[in-house]
Amino acid sequence: MPDFPKSEYQTRLAKAQQAMEIAGFDALFFTTEAEFRYFTGFRTLFWQSPTRPWFLIVPKSGDPIAVIPSIGAELMRQTWIADIRLWSAPNPADEGISLLIEALRDARRIGTPMGEESTLRMPMSDFERLRHNLNAEFADATTLIRDLRMVKSSAEIALLQSICAIGSQAFARAGELFHQGQPLDAAFRAFKITLLQEGADDVPYLVGGAGPGGYGDVISPPSNTPLARGDVLMLDTGATLSGYFCDFDRNFAIGQADAAAQSAYSALWQATEAGLLAARAGATCGDLFQAMASQLPNASEDVGRFGHGLGMQLTEWPSITATDQTVLRPGMVMTLEPSVEISPGRMMVHEENLVITEGAPVLLSNRAAPELPVI
Repeated sequence: MPDFPKSEYQTRLAKAQQAMEIAGFDALFFTTEAEFRYFTGFRTLFWQSPTRPWFLIVPKSGDPIAVIPSIGAELMRQTWIADIRLWSAPNPADEGISLLIEALRDARRIGTPMGEESTLRMPMSDFERLRHNLNAEFADATTLIRDLRMVKSSAEIALLQSICAIGSQAFARAGELFHQGQPLDAAFRAFKITLLQEGADDVPYLVGGAGPGGYGDVISPPSNTPLARGDVLMLDTGATLSGYFCDFDRNFAIGQADAAAQSAYSALWQATEAGLLAARAGATCGDLFQAMASQLPNASEDVGRFGHGLGMQLTEWPSITATDQTVLRPGMVMTLEPSVEISPGRMMVHEENLVITEGAPVLLSNRAAPELPVI
């Protein structure tokens, strides 16, 4: 069953075709999961397999055309897409290319994402073959698709609100889940199980760290090192519901919290407060970055970013950096994610999820405690 009613996808298509008219595109061509799902509702974990390519064409008028391996036919027929063109794959001699050439034959200017955060999920040799056999220009449609996906519909926001509530409920059980002497990988496992118990469909992303007064990084897989008194444990979850992500973390001190850890946590909490105050329609991502950086000791542009967009992907456009001038609009769902270095090799990160409105932002994650929780 699709995650949204047919009208949701028809509205997305209409907006895309209006933008295509302005940009002068005869068709849009997609090979990646997020765009495929955005326009069709086709959701499957089969994207984890790199063996088969999948193609979607959005024409300047009319409904989308799915050019897909036959293994996906039954699921695609459950979506609103009627024009489904199939081939038996794997077929290295012709992985759907002849079907694509026929479907795109009349197009003269074809848009496809080519810029920041885009990928081409098909063999480059096949893409070159496609271009060689079409009398068409392939042009960058990154801005078009980015502008469409950045602003969420009310149906999307409702899903994001639900998965963030599930993440918040799981974090609220920290006291019963984590304890001194517990191996870090066991803590991760317990939290993942709790997310599923609370109603998440899946937990494709769970990272974090633990160490005395802070942690060294925020992307490592967990070791079996036991949690010790004075450690700070951080878990950052990307759980999903109907394919939409939450993405926020929480910090916990084990047994006791030293002064440096308490100070860092307080600075991050205040930085997030400043971000919430600055997160208004009309402000830029650069404004958000500066608001949070102003509350942090020794903050600089070298830190990278202090948050990002959120939706069907764990991280989406835009990035909250010092130089990103993307203007915030109502309906954008964002993370605020300031970080601070406590000492060389020791850091702390804090993250919240929110939606931009006509007024003050609405938190989707339950706000973290203002003081570092001790377990």
